[in-house]
Amino acid sequence: MAGHSKFKNIMHRKGRADSARSKLFSKLSREITVAAKAGLPDPAMNARLRLAVANAKAESMPKDNIDRAIKKASGGDADTYEEIRYEGFGPGGVGLIVEALTDNRNRAASNVRSTFAKNGGALGETGSVSFMWDRMGRIVYAATAGSEDKVMEAAIEAGAEDVESDEDGHTIWTAFADLSEVAQALEAALGAAKSTAIAWRPKALTPVSGDAVATLLKLIDGLEDDDDVQNVYSNEDIPPEELEKLAG
Repeated sequence: MAGHSKFKNIMHRKGRADSARSKLFSKLSREITVAAKAGLPDPAMNARLRLAVANAKAESMPKDNIDRAIKKASGGDADTYEEIRYEGFGPGGVGLIVEALTDNRNRAASNVRSTFAKNGGALGETGSVSFMWDRMGRIVYAATAGSEDKVMEAAIEAGAEDVESDEDGHTIWTAFADLSEVAQALEAALGAAKSTAIAWRPKALTPVSGDAVATLLKLIDGLEDDDDVQNVYSNEDIPPEELEKLAG
């Protein structure tokens, strides 16, 4: 098991604005509804729903909102959402995988393509990027969960494959099939996770510097801001000094 690396999924960058809270709740609600509609409306009997509810609770989503999202799945007026994956390249040759849950395939495709085009990117064919990534289980803990050594020890005992720790927290990676078992073992050792999900992990990172950094981050922010988009993954490697230039 490797010690840690500086790669962090773009969904966990520092500085997520409080103004995005309602949008985050909307996306969490959508995932809960889709999960409940795809199986039983009982989290104890539906693994995907159990994960969706746990992630919503970790973001302090009110219980009423969670219950309403589950009930919506059994209602006659529930929207039918389609899961779609888009792949493309951003400034500097950075690969991006975009996961959407949408009730309008044409709208989603048009918006994602437009966002790529406006920000120096290009939408590719399915498979044009994902072959450079692994589909894995990802469990995220806040920094307060424990020291790097404590989390590493717990991850090893739980059967995880890798741990990445920095000042923002800990990301624990597991084999796709082992996510549920590892998550349960970690919860017993470290408490409830901030999020638990099946995610994409790049096999290698793409260095980005200069003007491409700001354009790339604008592209990612634009994609994340789209109501149909649930997750955005990217394989950029941005030197700290480049981020400092933007902040300054």
